Amino acid sequence: MSEKNRQHPGGRKPKADPAVFRYSVSFNAEEHAEFLSRFEQSGVKVKAHFIAACIFEKSLKVVKHDMAAMEYHARLTNFYAQFRAIGVNYNQVTKALKSTFTEKKALAFLYKLENATRELIAINQKIIDLTKEFETKWLQK
Repeated sequence: MSEKNRQHPGGRKPKADPAVFRYSVSFNAEEHAEFLSRFEQSGVKVKAHFIAACIFEKSLKVVKHDMAAMEYHARLTNFYAQFRAIGVNYNQVTKALKSTFTEKKALAFLYKLENATRELIAINQKIIDLTKEFETKWLQK
């Protein structure tokens, strides 16, 4: 038969160097708990790959989610939204003052502007305090 007429066999291509040697290991309850803990921290999906990497001292990529950093980010995002809302109000008041208003209305807007500035300062101080707290607790480790 020519190569054109020969049917292609199904299935996956055979590996050049298949892994045919298998070993068994037994753990007690304490060792098993430690093994599972390390396996989960490694982020590897297959236990056999994790064991082989440990035996042959291959480096494993470990990804940890820092919940403190995520909480900090969420709180900082919330402060940023408040900061922007006050900034928008600040701009609206400034534009209103530029247009023609009586002295009474201008004073009323200036009062609102003063209050918005105070809120902006308070939120900005909270942001600074939150950042300092995060740095002392988590970035020094």
